[in-house]
Amino acid sequence: MRRRVVPVVVTVLALLPGTAEAVAGEQPRGRPLAPPATTLVGQPAAAPLAPPATTPLAPPAADVGQPPPVGPPAAAGFDFTRPQVVATGLAAPWGLGFLPDGSALVAQRDRGTVLRVRPGRPPRQVARIAGVVAGGEAGLLGLAVSPTFRRDRLVYVCFTTAADIRIVRFPLHAPHAAQVVLSGVPRAAFHAGGRIAFGPDGMLYAGIGDVGVPAAAQDPASRNGKILRIRPDGAVPADNPFPGSPVYSSGHRNVQGLAWDGWGRLFATEFGQSTWDEVNLIVPGGNYGWPVVEGPGGDPRFRDPVLVWRPAEASPSGATIAGGTLFVAALRGARLWAVPLDAAGRPGTPVAELLGRYGRLRTVERAPDGALWVATSNRDGRGTPAPDDDRILRFTGAGQPTPATRPTRP
Repeated sequence: MRRRVVPVVVTVLALLPGTAEAVAGEQPRGRPLAPPATTLVGQPAAAPLAPPATTPLAPPAADVGQPPPVGPPAAAGFDFTRPQVVATGLAAPWGLGFLPDGSALVAQRDRGTVLRVRPGRPPRQVARIAGVVAGGEAGLLGLAVSPTFRRDRLVYVCFTTAADIRIVRFPLHAPHAAQVVLSGVPRAAFHAGGRIAFGPDGMLYAGIGDVGVPAAAQDPASRNGKILRIRPDGAVPADNPFPGSPVYSSGHRNVQGLAWDGWGRLFATEFGQSTWDEVNLIVPGGNYGWPVVEGPGGDPRFRDPVLVWRPAEASPSGATIAGGTLFVAALRGARLWAVPLDAAGRPGTPVAELLGRYGRLRTVERAPDGALWVATSNRDGRGTPAPDDDRILRFTGAGQPTPATRPTRP
């Protein structure tokens, strides 16, 4: 299969122990900030994850040059020319999580419903989430399946109500028995964030946007403009970087993608305001600079992104890591970015897959069988829907089957 490398303005930045970050937002962009140079920047080997940082470290001097070679190819063995269409006719699918049998649960943002999706079978509604108030970028957003689902049967969703952003969990067989896990976070029609995911440590992580109040991202008393880390029952873990607080990192504008690599490193995608969209390497207690900086600022108080794009080429939402490659679903960019990562977590040259073929892409997730599932977002009010939108597409690599039989019950 031939991969199409698209010449765009992309900057790969080093993984510095402590530098400034960019920002990210899906709504119309504001006044541009002064952009840095758009050359590839290399660094010495990246240090291990920094400890909880309440006082950011000064960055080391940078070596300018090409990034070191990376192992796997950008497409990580997936064939992007032959998708399997898993579902059609959806309405702004947003969160997506897999059950143990390989079927998926999909949250529809504007309808407040959860569908069960299986290859070869029509989607089936399994829940309607009470209290969802949609509009703009708000509504039913992230979805995560409990890592102990076989035992507890729990599903987690993040959504906006009339008053707040909240996370609830419910047994799949009894969605009416929902329990609130997190609530009281200020909401707005834009910049809600909303992506949730369980990390390899079993904790629940949530990207919460600044809801159009940039100063909240630097306010330690606010949960907006942050990545939060909580226990599955909503309690604050004892090893969080700020005692008694769910805040894991700060200085974010609008995080909509969370993904861990094989070494347990967390990468987050973030919408920029005008100039740079970002991928950030998240460390406990890290401050990523919004609204003081957008993109790489070199300010020792903050952490720089490891990769930036111009908003027209990205507007990055969901993310996942498979085969040593970070995949990022792009909305405005209407493509799937494939970013190879080396053993130190440094990004290589991004490759644009699916360029313009399916319109806006909201979510990408790796299924239990290794396939990639991609959800379009053409009925979110900003796209040009095809007659069968929105769709969920499944991509496999060599040796991966296209399922034709009914899966067993989870």
